[in-house]
Amino acid sequence: MQSDSKEVLIDVNGLSVDFGSKRKPFRAVDKVSFQIYKGETFGLVGESGSGKTTIGRTIIRINPSSEGEIHFKGQRIDGKISNEMDKMVTRKIQMIFQDPMASLNERSKVDYIVSEGLYSLKNFKNEEERLEKVAKALRDVGLLPEFSSRFPHEFSGGQRQRIGVARALIMEPEFIIADEPISALDVSIRAQVINLLAELQKTRGLTYLFIAHDLSVVRFITDRTAVIHRGKIVELADTETLFENPIHPYTKALLSAIPQPDPDAERSKTLYTYEPEKYQDANDPFEWTEVEPKHFVLANKRIMSEAGQ
Repeated sequence: MQSDSKEVLIDVNGLSVDFGSKRKPFRAVDKVSFQIYKGETFGLVGESGSGKTTIGRTIIRINPSSEGEIHFKGQRIDGKISNEMDKMVTRKIQMIFQDPMASLNERSKVDYIVSEGLYSLKNFKNEEERLEKVAKALRDVGLLPEFSSRFPHEFSGGQRQRIGVARALIMEPEFIIADEPISALDVSIRAQVINLLAELQKTRGLTYLFIAHDLSVVRFITDRTAVIHRGKIVELADTETLFENPIHPYTKALLSAIPQPDPDAERSKTLYTYEPEKYQDANDPFEWTEVEPKHFVLANKRIMSEAGQ
């Protein structure tokens, strides 16, 4: 998974994350490696509990890593880092959370919520400049500056998520982790938020890690996609390649679960199920293999044979 001529913005190498006690640890993420190129949208998909959100929270230093390294623009950002490096990570890497209501302080007005990062890093000269930055951030996400005097409960779900995006944008980040940013929204609002993220990427040159379980959305918005199962990445490829030529049986199972708009096609489609134990064989170990240029899969001979490789 080496970069070609593209600039690597995020480099995750052998990342593991454990929870629980040292005597009885639970490994949520197991030796995960991938790179995210500057300017792209990198998708990370998997079922609930697969470890995808944990990876995002570890990159932004909410969760500590147990093994491996995380580099941002060539600088290591996991583990113990200097105060200057910590401030740089806070400024350049931001996160949009899944539930817009739970991630916003109900007792605070929008003005303070959007300004939290500015207050934390003292990233404004005076009150006038802070207010200007808040107004611009709100306008950039399609909200009126006057909304800054309101509380989160006065907004719709889509508007609350836009406030979360404004809170991230005001820091002028280079990299945004979008953790299922539309899953808690009505279907009619999802397209608005997706289009907003796409437009912001064009105008600001942003790079996204887009975490989701809805593969139909992932196909629309991402450039490359990694599929994660039980803390391990099992397949990684350009998004269209992944959809057109899935190799791993878990990827096939996820793709088969996507609803079809045609009722006849939906009724006649074949649903796949993935049973990991079926492929476990001490004499047939799993290996990270490049099956075609830029298409990688964690598979053994049986999986490759079933996929016709």
